Formats: sequence, structure tokens, C-alpha cells
Amino acid sequence: MVCHEGYISLIVEQTNSLMATLLVTWVLALLPLLNTASSAPGYPRFSYEGNTGPQKWGELSKEYSLCANGTRQSPIDIVTAAAVVDTSLKPLCSAYNAANATLVDNGFNVMVKYGEEAGVIVIDGKDYKLGQVHWHSPAEHTIDGVRYPVEIHLVHVNANGGISIVAILYKYGQPDPFLSQLKEIVGLLSKEVHNGNPHANVTAGVVGTKALAYKTCKYYRYVGSLTTPPCTENVIWNVLGKVMEMSEEQATSLSSLLERDCRHNSRPTQLLNGRKTLLCHGAV
Repeated sequence: MVCHEGYISLIVEQTNSLMATLLVTWVLALLPLLNTASSAPGYPRFSYEGNTGPQKWGELSKEYSLCANGTRQSPIDIVTAAAVVDTSLKPLCSAYNAANATLVDNGFNVMVKYGEEAGVIVIDGKDYKLGQVHWHSPAEHTIDGVRYPVEIHLVHVNANGGISIVAILYKYGQPDPFLSQLKEIVGLLSKEVHNGNPHANVTAGVVGTKALAYKTCKYYRYVGSLTTPPCTENVIWNVLGKVMEMSEEQATSLSSLLERDCRHNSRPTQLLNGRKTLLCHGAV
């Protein structure tokens, strides 16, 4: 009987492991869909202006209802004086590696979609796998009301399907090394778009992640949502305290690929509704 129980336990363990793997694979596959809902079958188009702009998202479809009715929405204005120092927060350390990727023009953002293991971050003892990277211009999160020119989102998923996003703010200055390595691929994507393929994608080959690496205990954390429809909630946000640099030319090379009413693809800041913004601030 003990042997049978052990065998059954092994089966259960292997099944749970398989299910967890399948779940992560499914969510990683779903993330691009969540960020391309405007063009997915059965979903209405959204934009950043007029009757399909952020103030109307919740009215466009019942699937977008959280955009209007959610209580944990993103982005937010981070008021530094109100941030609560949380000594239990661990330093945020990336463990990324170069991986094959595709550069995708979603019409409302440009995304680097990783097709294989690109590394992880660890949050509360759980591994979150990096699935994709995309840009918003101007930035979506503000710091004490200050809005920077660009914000990059590094989207991760854990074994239970939980989503965590690392946001990095950029000011204009020196070229960003991560984008610099994609210059030729961005050029190819631009040709596709201007040749009449507005939602093109280009195989980028192996994309290095060294320029995205970070090890910091100066970041803000709060629970929010995706910043595009369907505005899914319970997303763990980590907004890095260090502001990086990219050139204005680089920012323009991305925004010029987008549909005209999405070239300023920044959702307005949302109400906190009693949420706390936590601050990790200490030695790494």
C-alpha cells in the first residue's frame, strides 16, 4: 500500500508540475493577446483619443468593464512622501538571458515578444518569467506629478498565472543600449508598416537582455492592473526609482510606427482607492 501511495503521490506531483508548466505557457501566450485586444476577433478597437480613448474603454465592450469599474487600476501617480517604507521587501534582481524574440507592431504599442526562456525575477519567493517588453510614450506612471517622456514595461508571469510588471522610466539623453541593438530590426519593421502592413512583426533573432539588467532596492510596489484593455487587475507593479535615458530619436522611431490615435499611448493615472504604495529603500 505504501508503494502504491508513493506511486500515486509521484503521479500527482508530476501532474501538478505539468499543469503548472502548461499554465505558464498559456499565460505567456495570452499576454500578447491581452496587449492586442483592439485587433483580436470579437474585441472592439481601442485607442488613446476620442470615442475609443481611455475615458471610453469601459463602454466599448463588457470584456473591458474593469477599465471603468475596477478599483485597482493602473497607472498611478506615485507620491513619494506618501510611500510606505516596507522593510520586508527584498531587493529586485533580474536574472535575464539572451533569447530569441520577435518585434511586433500592435498598432498601439511596439513589443518585443520572447519565444523562449528569457529569464526571471523573484518576487515573494516566486519566479516570474519574462514574457515580453513594450513601450509607452509619454510615460504612464508619474512621480509626484512629473511625467517622463517614455516608460518601458517588462511583463512577467509566475507558475500560477500571476502577472508582475517592472516599469522603468526614461528621460531624453544618451541612446538606450537595449533599443540600440534593435535599431536594424526597428528599421525593417518600419519598412513593413510603411509598405501597408500596419500590424507587422519581424523576427529579431537573439535579443540580448544585459541592458535591461537591474539589481536595486529603490523601487515602488503596488497592486494594480494592465494599462490596456481588458485592464485585468491583481497585477504586481514594480516601478524602479532610477530614471534611465534614451534618445528622442529612439522614442520617435517607436511612436511613428503606431496608429495615429495611439502615438501618445499613455493611459491617464487612476485613483488609488485606498491602496498603499510601498517603497523598498535600502542597501542591496
